[in-house]
Amino acid sequence: MADNFFPKSVQQFDQLYNKIEKKSYTDQKIQEIKNIAWDYFLSTGLPLHRRGNEEWKYTNLNPISEINFNLNQSNSDIKEINKLIPISSDWQNIIFIDGKISNQNFISNKEIIISKIDSINLPDEFATLAKPDSSPFTALNTAFFSEGILIEIPDNVIVQKDLNITFVNSNFSKNLITFPRVFLKCGENSELKLIENYINLSNSVNLTLPVLEIVQSKNSRIEHFRVQIENPYSFNIASTRILQKSNSNFFSTSFSTGAKIGRNDIHVLFDAPEAECGLYGLYISNGDQQQDSEISTTHSKPNCTSKQYYKGILSGNSKAVFSGKILVDKDAQQSDADQKDLNLLLSRNSEVYTKPSLEIYADDVTCAHGATAGNIDMDTLFYLQSRGLDLETAKVILIKGFAEEMINRFKPKDLRNYISNFIDDLIPVLRDQSDTIGTF
Repeated sequence: MADNFFPKSVQQFDQLYNKIEKKSYTDQKIQEIKNIAWDYFLSTGLPLHRRGNEEWKYTNLNPISEINFNLNQSNSDIKEINKLIPISSDWQNIIFIDGKISNQNFISNKEIIISKIDSINLPDEFATLAKPDSSPFTALNTAFFSEGILIEIPDNVIVQKDLNITFVNSNFSKNLITFPRVFLKCGENSELKLIENYINLSNSVNLTLPVLEIVQSKNSRIEHFRVQIENPYSFNIASTRILQKSNSNFFSTSFSTGAKIGRNDIHVLFDAPEAECGLYGLYISNGDQQQDSEISTTHSKPNCTSKQYYKGILSGNSKAVFSGKILVDKDAQQSDADQKDLNLLLSRNSEVYTKPSLEIYADDVTCAHGATAGNIDMDTLFYLQSRGLDLETAKVILIKGFAEEMINRFKPKDLRNYISNFIDDLIPVLRDQSDTIGTF
């Protein structure tokens, strides 16, 4: 076992692992993948050591190791839950409640096929993007998941209705741990708008460990919208892995808030020329919350274009981490990459650790990166007040205005309205915890 092995951080998960039903698969492939994942986790445990561990340098995971999670499921009323989550009759909706799918009749039509991940429905690429031995949290998801779903878009299909997959922790869930698993495969010349929601309605501690793998064939296009709204006691540590073929387009916009520790770890691999991706996000933290963004893009083929653009709003004693990386391999000539992280600090005790980085091995590229962290100064407030606004209204307008650019990137109208209304309700909390607005 590793030198930094922590028995306590493994013991609680070992007890859970011994409780789960071990299914017998006809070809044993899934079980073999699960075994690799579990053996890897046993050898590493949670990444509690931060010294010398660049990926978790600014994130204290000890609180997770101190909680005894369980796998118990509730029987919540989906009709009541639907009133509290982003959902629309204009979307194709799949709802998971406390780790269990609530509508067992999977969507299946000419545009889209959804089935449960099992030995019969197992893509060759499954667990090759989010490898079972790539990180402790991906390993846990792989070892424990049981309700994974496979989404397939056939060639030459433009899916007309947005696909919404929402994972809900209900108020019946106590110290619940869940392992959402989704694999999406888009055929050639296909298009899809995908909504991915994580909504916590519980008053208890929860741990959610999602894994999403996406394989895009040539000339396919995906618009991805991700929402993570947790409660202040819970943890959401997500891994998203995308592989793009030639002339494919992937655009993702995320909104993250509420978690004691929330982490959005997304990596895009250009596996063929002429592909494009855009990764955008808004994270908001207050109190003692922390939001991490681990964003990376690998240009392994020539003539690809990528953009990373994130914004953060922090108040109270909260923290945020932005670790952005763009890797350009030596064969990826004529790559075009841009990276930016902007942060609005509303209090003196809020902290943001931002580290945009470029690693370039090709000589014919166009690449840029940058980051900022600042406050709302007196001159900006005075300008709005000189136009007849009172002080508190001016503060609200400036905070909401900073977020508006990202809010408007959420194209599904019902989802955009849900996020906008949520932020409107959150702004008074941010404002009340601020002590820097108009002091510089």
